[in-house]
Amino acid sequence: MDSEGDVALSTDLYELTMAAAYYANNEESQATFELFVRSYPRNRSYLIAAGLQQALEYLTRIKFTERHIEFLRKHPNFVAVKEGFFEYLRNFKFTGNVWAMPEGTVFFTNEPILRVSGPIIEAQIVETNLLSIVNFQTLIASKASRVVESARGRGVVEFGARRAHGPESALLAARASYIGGCIGTSNVLAGYKFGIPTYGTMAHSFIMTYDSERDAFDRFARAFPSNPAFLLDTYDTLEAAKTAVSLGVEPSLVRLDSGDRYSLSRKVRRILDDAGMKSTKIFVSGDLNEYSIDQLTKRKAPIDFFGVGTELVTSRDDPALSGIYKLVALEREGKMAFKVKTSKGKFTVPGAKQVHRRISRGMIQEDTIALDNEKPPPNTKPLLSEVMRTGQLVTNIPTLDQSRERARSELQSLPAEYRSMHGSVKAPVRLSTRLQRLANSLWKNANR
Repeated sequence: MDSEGDVALSTDLYELTMAAAYYANNEESQATFELFVRSYPRNRSYLIAAGLQQALEYLTRIKFTERHIEFLRKHPNFVAVKEGFFEYLRNFKFTGNVWAMPEGTVFFTNEPILRVSGPIIEAQIVETNLLSIVNFQTLIASKASRVVESARGRGVVEFGARRAHGPESALLAARASYIGGCIGTSNVLAGYKFGIPTYGTMAHSFIMTYDSERDAFDRFARAFPSNPAFLLDTYDTLEAAKTAVSLGVEPSLVRLDSGDRYSLSRKVRRILDDAGMKSTKIFVSGDLNEYSIDQLTKRKAPIDFFGVGTELVTSRDDPALSGIYKLVALEREGKMAFKVKTSKGKFTVPGAKQVHRRISRGMIQEDTIALDNEKPPPNTKPLLSEVMRTGQLVTNIPTLDQSRERARSELQSLPAEYRSMHGSVKAPVRLSTRLQRLANSLWKNANR
């Protein structure tokens, strides 16, 4: 995991070579960049914004140390760079303005979820890290919401620390999964740092350590007399369930980690109920995703909790989000210029923008993307708010629980066709008339 003191170098090299070129050319323009998602992962029709807290923390602490500067000075790309640029980096801090959708906001493709305005060098250097933070957590929060949807009210616990792409990914995946609706995580560090409820039972190795399954269960129950939890599938799942109920102690839950979870959960439930242990919960794990859980809950399998690991923390069915960060406006010497990209399939929309949402009868009807100084359409609410001004936070960032509640509430307002497990539907998004005209004009005359 990278040291927090090295975040300034957590960027692509070309961000710094561009910064050096801007500095060499005395470029002092004020730039506006917007972060948005060009296309959905497969089988998605919405996304959940996440990662804003870490993005703002990064912007407030980015700093180039002497060691960073010496490293860059010796880099082949910087051998001809004048000393003034390194002095600039020595005094670097982010002084720009940021507007953003709150974490937990449901949004759609091509909507700006983060807007950064400031000196061109500052706004450019922070691109890579902002994309990394927001893309990953948004991807996982959105995936988690689908898994939770498929569980139909059963609790889902994020179980993926050992399969994430490193400890930092595991930590932030736990955070994003909680925003997306998981009730907790197996990751103890996430519980410590973020206050997320933590869950765990035992591993097969504990069972295998002792001479018999009965001995292992008994020793665990003695260590945790008030809430023992038994893993049943080390050898024979049904025999393990019979052993568990014969100990004279009622387990808080039993876990199934393999096999036909539908059939086994029904048989284990019967064994538990016949022993008078109706309050013992059944927890199921092992290579689960929203599709397999959807089938289990459709068939009303008697499962109380799902532990989802690999598929969740890697978004295994589509493990990358196409979030991008593009220049949309530039102010130089008091004159504002709108900017667009017009390469094939990658057109961008100009200008600093706001997203206005219309809700009717508690359901999302339509989002309108407009220039930020336009009069909002009637009966709408803006989705982006100012969170940072001249490098300083200007609002209290919602707590993690508040972001989780926002996601829950917004998903309830999302029409069913957007929450389907399969396929994708067109986003309910349009450009305002004024913005559409501006975009058409710039797309047509971009080369001029």
